[in-house]
Amino acid sequence: MSDGYNRLVAKLKNSCTQSELELLEKAYNLSKSAHDGQQRVSGDPFITHPVEVAIILADLEMDITSIVAALLHDTIEDTTCTYEKIKQVFGTEIADLVDGVTKIGKIAYTTKAEEQAENFRKMFLAMAKDIRVILIKLADRLHNMRTLKYKPLDRQIEISRETLEIYAPIAHRLGIFKIKWELEDICLRILEPAVYYDLVERIAQKRQEREAFINDIIKTLTEKISEINIKAAIEGRPKHFYSIYNKMYKENKSLDQIYDLFAVRIIVDTVKDCYSALGMVHELYKPIPGRFKDYIAVPKPNMYQSLHTTLIGREGIPFEVQIRTWEMHRVAEVGIAAHWRYKEGRSEVTDLDNKLAWLRQLLDWQKDMRDADEFMETLKIDLFTDEVFVFTPKGDVKSLPSGSTPIDFAYAIHSAVGNKMMGAKVNGKIVPLGYKLKNGDIVEILTSANVTGPSRDWLKIVKSSQARSKINQWFKKEKREENILRGKELVEKELKKHGLTHAELFKPEWVEIVLKKYTFQTLDDLYAGIGYGGITANKVISRLKEEYRKFVKEEETEPQAADPQKLLKEEQKKKKASENGIIVKGIDNCLVRIAHCCNPVPGDAIVGYITRGRGVSVHRADCVNMADRNIGEDRIIEVRWNTVENASYLADLNLLANDRTSLIMDISNTIGEDKIPLKGINARTTREQIAIIDISLEITNTQQLDKIIKKLKRIVGVFQVTRKKR
Repeated sequence: MSDGYNRLVAKLKNSCTQSELELLEKAYNLSKSAHDGQQRVSGDPFITHPVEVAIILADLEMDITSIVAALLHDTIEDTTCTYEKIKQVFGTEIADLVDGVTKIGKIAYTTKAEEQAENFRKMFLAMAKDIRVILIKLADRLHNMRTLKYKPLDRQIEISRETLEIYAPIAHRLGIFKIKWELEDICLRILEPAVYYDLVERIAQKRQEREAFINDIIKTLTEKISEINIKAAIEGRPKHFYSIYNKMYKENKSLDQIYDLFAVRIIVDTVKDCYSALGMVHELYKPIPGRFKDYIAVPKPNMYQSLHTTLIGREGIPFEVQIRTWEMHRVAEVGIAAHWRYKEGRSEVTDLDNKLAWLRQLLDWQKDMRDADEFMETLKIDLFTDEVFVFTPKGDVKSLPSGSTPIDFAYAIHSAVGNKMMGAKVNGKIVPLGYKLKNGDIVEILTSANVTGPSRDWLKIVKSSQARSKINQWFKKEKREENILRGKELVEKELKKHGLTHAELFKPEWVEIVLKKYTFQTLDDLYAGIGYGGITANKVISRLKEEYRKFVKEEETEPQAADPQKLLKEEQKKKKASENGIIVKGIDNCLVRIAHCCNPVPGDAIVGYITRGRGVSVHRADCVNMADRNIGEDRIIEVRWNTVENASYLADLNLLANDRTSLIMDISNTIGEDKIPLKGINARTTREQIAIIDISLEITNTQQLDKIIKKLKRIVGVFQVTRKKR
């Protein structure tokens, strides 16, 4: 067993049963075997990564199910191990957790950004079903950030930006500050190295002064709190460079103006002791007006509870005091993770689902979001922006994205309130619907039975995606005909921008592809979706243009009859095509060409497609292009193979392997042994050291192709060889 695994067991042995430790060892052995031969970019064996991820979760005191899933979290994505195998060995719960953190595979995406957005969509939807998915993913990202220095600088910057934009805010939203702070500090060091090291140096210069100041306060507080018979732990609060950077550079403050550079934390046994300690602190030091916050009476949405107060110390130096119970302290450190313990694996509190209501809403919102980019924008607005806390007239707290309006508030209460809204009062006064809510505002929504529904103009001013989604849902349900007309208008405007006509772009076969991609049943459904805002006209036109470009490139290139040289080449092509071994039913001596999108070879089931100006294009029967086109019978023609001696055909293979030295040479030698011409080879490596290799071969039939595929699969490290369909 590795040193890392021994450290993991040492952390768990006093809290786990023998059967749980045996389950842990079984997961470690399977993961180690699956990742055998793989290395991290640092050169360490790959198994060190899942072990370190498991250790991070153990430090959060997560349940054994989560820790076992952490050991297995890369197996489905990066090895030959399957979901079914994990389910068979470890059960559905662990298999679902592993699948939840596994990236989407085997799908062709237009851009890397689209692929990344789809991966996040999958992760968040899995997270909405089981919050432990994101806890494993956060631990995974934290260890990757700790070892980021081994990657090229451009990748370090790219990953750090993504971490700061997505993962650190998730940790904040879930109250896991231990992970949030470390992620943010690493990101600051990589993205702003000059600022980071300047901050480190300047804070270090004040270290002795700060420690003397804090120690003096701790001594005074310790003496006084014992006099009122309260058992307490009093300590200096650790500083985090990113939060200091935020206050200095985003709030335009100097280092001397940052109050929480000097901070003390008091941890007591009961809530009553918290308020007693607060009274004592205010007797000893003068509080700064407006700097007291009671997060015990009004907890943050991420479950954080504490009393915060800022006071004036000796020589007029301000400092902050936080007061909380031990249970509050545990939640403040690990957030939602506090509700799973080694032995429990389920929430300790019955209202955990209520505390995660915002997360459950993701499942509702995504129904009206037809593409992953929009899904990600929704998350960034609603989950990762600053919050504003406002009150109902009855005193209930509602948290909304900063910049929210009374309309956002109305829909946060209920969709029926928003749909019947006619106005709003804030702090007893009528305000415009576009009024930006502030912390502490008391909001009252004015409704009327005569209001028939929301206005489309509201979509321009609402901030929360919850409000936007509910407004769109109303228009989707109530105004279908209006939505269809509006959708058609938006499409026509978008077509004009691109200089295209409806007839050019809206071919039935291409429309079918778009309907399938965005899960619409009919073209009117698509227009309605554009009309109510479920998808943008730009998205639809861009996707149709992709099909248009493919069609033009593949099928619409007309030969120029005026050029004698080109005519000669076409005749040569015709001659060569007749030697390709293809017989076209009912037609002699016509131009026939092998389609490059699928490269059929003798033995494949084939179909002919009559092109414009280029004769018959021969495709494999399972070619994606042919399936996508959904074309009529008039363009399809029967073709079959005819044996031709010495004829050869291109075949494209895709190979996945654990990257290693001499891998390409071994592949080339294996192909050369059978004297098969190698026409091209292209290799790239993933960040997990998986080699993805595209190979083009010149072969005679499917029997020869099947034979070489079997031989390639026997090469050390190769775990998948497939023939490309497109």
